Amino acid sequence: MKSATITIRLDETLERELERACAQTGRSRSDLARDALRRQLRLLRFERLRAKVLPLAEARGLLADDDVFHRIS
Repeated sequence: MKSATITIRLDETLERELERACAQTGRSRSDLARDALRRQLRLLRFERLRAKVLPLAEARGLLADDDVFHRIS
C-alpha cells in the first residue's frame, strides 16, 4: 500500500494532549493522527449526506432521532 506524508503544525496545548494520549494508549503520534483524520473525514461525509437528506426527512415529519426511531420500531 502506498503511503503519503503530511506535515502539520500543533500549538503547545494540542501537542501536550497528543503526547498524553500516546502515553496513555501506547499508540504512535502518526497512528493517532491517522485515526483522527479518518474520523473527521467520516464525520464530514456524514454531515454532507445528512444535509442532502434532511429536507426530505423534514417533509415526512422526521425532525428528530426519536421520530426516526418510532418510525422504524
